[in-house]
Amino acid sequence: MAKTVHDDVLDGALNILKNNANLMTICSAQPTTRAEAITDYMLADIAMAPGDFIAADGDAGGRKLTVGTKTDVVTNPGTALFVALVDGTRLLYVTTCTSQVLTAGNPIVWPAWKITIADPT
Repeated sequence: MAKTVHDDVLDGALNILKNNANLMTICSAQPTTRAEAITDYMLADIAMAPGDFIAADGDAGGRKLTVGTKTDVVTNPGTALFVALVDGTRLLYVTTCTSQVLTAGNPIVWPAWKITIADPT
């Protein structure tokens, strides 16, 4: 028997991020708590709003949420390894990023990136 899931189910998970993530941070180590993402490991941060996310069909099935390009200034020097999305109380999502050395005071551009939830197989 084939496995199926309605797009609304997948969108529900992605909408938690879209509707609640209000800050994106670049981190020097993998945060496991909101506090680590916004203080201990934070190299740069940028405010987020629902309009910074676009939900759509996944590239290879399923659903995706595209996080738009953002620009800001590096706060703390270090090597960028992770990106985190947080709300006022929760660490919502963590992923890896291209490793690069960041210098405090320099501009930084977060390129657009995708969060994908695949259809069941």
